[in-house]
Order: sequence, then C-alpha cells, then structure tokens
Amino acid sequence: MDFLSVNTLIIAFTVLVSINAFSNPNMLGKLAHAPYYEARNKEYYRWLTSGFLHGDYMHLLFNMLSLYSFGPLVERFFELKFGVIGHFIYLLFYLVGIVAASYGTYLRERNNSYFHSIGASGAVSAIIFAAILLQPLGDIYLYYAIPIKPFIFAGLYLWYCTYAARRNRDNIDHMAHFYGAIFGFAGLLLFEPRLLLHFFSEIVGWFQSF
Repeated sequence: MDFLSVNTLIIAFTVLVSINAFSNPNMLGKLAHAPYYEARNKEYYRWLTSGFLHGDYMHLLFNMLSLYSFGPLVERFFELKFGVIGHFIYLLFYLVGIVAASYGTYLRERNNSYFHSIGASGAVSAIIFAAILLQPLGDIYLYYAIPIKPFIFAGLYLWYCTYAARRNRDNIDHMAHFYGAIFGFAGLLLFEPRLLLHFFSEIVGWFQSF
C-alpha cells in the first residue's frame, strides 16, 4: 500500500484524534454521536465527528486494521476510474459513509436521550462492503483465522446486525454497521453500475464450479 495513500492518512488522523479523546472526556462528550441532542440543538456535525472517536485501544485497533486491509482496494478503484482525483473521491466516500451510518441511527434514536455512540465502524463497514462488491470471491478471515467467501460474509453480517440490534443487549450501535454496509455497496454502484452484474456473475460461476 502506498504510504501516502488517503487510506493511510485517514488511519493516522483517526488514531491521533481517538488517542487524544481517550484522556479528554469533554472532547468525547462534544463530538460523540448523540441523536437526542443533535435533533434539539442542531448539532449535526456529530454525525461526522463521532467517526473519529473510539472507546478504547482494542476498538480503535480492530477498526483501523479492517480499514488497512480493505481500504486500498477501494481507493485503487477510484484511482483507476478517476485518476489522481480518485483519491479525493475516496476520502469523500469514506466521510459520507460515516454520515450515512450516523444518520440511520439518528432517525432511530433521536428521541432517546441515553443513546450515544462513537467509532469508525459504520464507515469501515462501508469500505468492507464496497470491497466485497469489487471482489466477492476473495477470502475474508473471521477473527483473522477462519476463511469465508466475502459474499457469504456479507449476508451473515447484515443478518447479525439486524438480529443484534433487535436484541439490544450490548453497547454496540449495530444499526450503524448495517447502514454503513448498505451505503458502501449501493454507493459504489452509483459510480459503476456494471459492478452489480460482475458481482452476481462471479457468485453464479462459483456455485457452478462445484
């Protein structure tokens, strides 16, 4: 991966902001996604700023490793399609992914004063699903050990997000993951609709190989 890629810069910036916020509760409180206060105080900037905060080092590490793994493929797609400006478009795609994930939970939780969320997971889900659209037959490793075809992972991931959101037994914003994933897949199709035919052709060919 190009050391000076936009993906690398996103990772570096997110790490710096997150680590700074670990020891700054005031910063965390002002920038976290809080739909109740966003609706009443028009603090819509939180839809974006929350994507650069994390709860702890493990949360940060997992998201940044995922972005490091999948981001280069998506950024390369934009570079090949648009040239140098493709790197800037990739940045916009990532930022809109944060906002799209936040907006979904804003609609769901805007009357819940207790709901707060932070993390890049929604945007990272967008990048992962964009990568899955590009390469549905690569390999994704669950827990970095168990190989699974990306298109199968995608289905299981979306099912789990909705299942876990309905159960609501943890502190994770599962619907942000869901909305981010949908944005990543559908958003990339806006740039190249033919990818959908490629996606299904690859999957059909895989099943026919048995």
